[in-house]
Amino acid sequence: MEKSGEQMVDVRSVVEAISTDNEDAPLYQVESLCMRCTQNGTTRFLFTEIPHFRKILLSAFECPHCGERNNEVQFAGELQPRGCSYSLHFSAGDQKMLNRQVVKSESATIKIPELDFEIPPEAQRGSLSTVEGILTKAVDDLQALQEERKKVDSQTAEAIDQFLLKLKACATGDSSFTFNLDDPAGNSFIENLFAPSPDPSLTIKFYKRSPEQQASLGYLVDSSQLGESCDEESIKEVKKTSDQMKREPHGSIGAAAGHRAIAQVNSAEIAENLFRYSTPEEVMTFPSTCGACAARCETRMFVTNIPYFQEVIVMSSSCDGCGYRNSELKPGGRIPDKGKKITVCVKNVNDLSRDVIKSDTAGVRVPELDLELASGTLGGVVTTVEGLITKICENLERVHGFTFGDSLDDSKRSKWQDFRVRLSKLLSLEEPWTLIIDDALANSFVAPTTDDIKDDHQLTFEEYERSWEQNEELGLNDMDTSSADAAYN
Repeated sequence: MEKSGEQMVDVRSVVEAISTDNEDAPLYQVESLCMRCTQNGTTRFLFTEIPHFRKILLSAFECPHCGERNNEVQFAGELQPRGCSYSLHFSAGDQKMLNRQVVKSESATIKIPELDFEIPPEAQRGSLSTVEGILTKAVDDLQALQEERKKVDSQTAEAIDQFLLKLKACATGDSSFTFNLDDPAGNSFIENLFAPSPDPSLTIKFYKRSPEQQASLGYLVDSSQLGESCDEESIKEVKKTSDQMKREPHGSIGAAAGHRAIAQVNSAEIAENLFRYSTPEEVMTFPSTCGACAARCETRMFVTNIPYFQEVIVMSSSCDGCGYRNSELKPGGRIPDKGKKITVCVKNVNDLSRDVIKSDTAGVRVPELDLELASGTLGGVVTTVEGLITKICENLERVHGFTFGDSLDDSKRSKWQDFRVRLSKLLSLEEPWTLIIDDALANSFVAPTTDDIKDDHQLTFEEYERSWEQNEELGLNDMDTSSADAAYN
């Protein structure tokens, strides 16, 4: 260490150093205990940022006494708004697929359904590896104590040996299997070899975290949401909050009815109660809890009617404590019987300025770019045509992470450069292009540029019958409203 000029520092100095926004953070060393030989080894920390991905903290431990070595990747940035789930199907004999790069955060779980095999978050912590590397490490970990198992329980050890043969076949590409990666924090990633085009073998889904997942990530969650009984203090706090809501001046006669509708998550009743007692321009205000710091904040909501579209509920929250802001737009009314596909032919600047409402169930496609985004990507946004394309580009760079870095080979680099050139041509309107928004719930909208939507020949709306698979994904196949219909009719 003295020859290399590196200096040993304490843990507090490292934490203070990596907590700053210093882009040229040096390498730090901390003396730490080796868990194998109980002698002191050295842990090195490096705070860095993967281009177009996230800030990460790399740590590497080495013991000079017994030779023990390990490394770990921890995410130093924020948790993502939603969790992510990757499903990658491997065909036997395809060695190239095993070299896909994988970022696994410390909260991610890996599963191989064909083997009924699961790697929990605590088994392999944050790592930057490949599919082959993760499976190989799992094989090594299972083999580590096999000799001891054979002495204690030979039957279990033999069963593990048989399982290791199947796992090794997956790691070497001799067997087909499915690689599932689920991360409630949304900070994990699997490389798309066909980016920016869709990968036929890779499926990506984004989902809202459950209360249990929120709690596991350190968020403050109401115990009633976890199915647990509340203690007396919690009950008092709930009563106190309820009293405050009753005393809060809302500026709307229909506030109480609106609260009941919000509590029951009934979009149609929310719209009905707010429209009955207030004008669309009147804003309803009620206390809520900040999703970032759990402090009390204020949420504003009003219902408005968008011409040629439908009634929508606009909600906005802001926290004075941490500065967190969030806005959301929800559709009002019942679920439409049919889906809707919107096609816009973009030819001039006016088309780029069209207002766009993209719901969280809508997919986006640009045929000229060979670009397709599955439903759920980007979530629900209110923007313009130009803003939507810009968001898509930024999201691609964030999701595909380090595939934009120096490790990218020349063929893929030229592919990405060509994609960016074509994208800039679209936004500069060097040639006309087409934007297609496909929403199975028909909750998306693109504004016309004419007073009468029938006179806008560059904008078309097409309704279609949803497939069984789409209804299944939306949870409509198992929805039974017969009891409610009988009660209210």
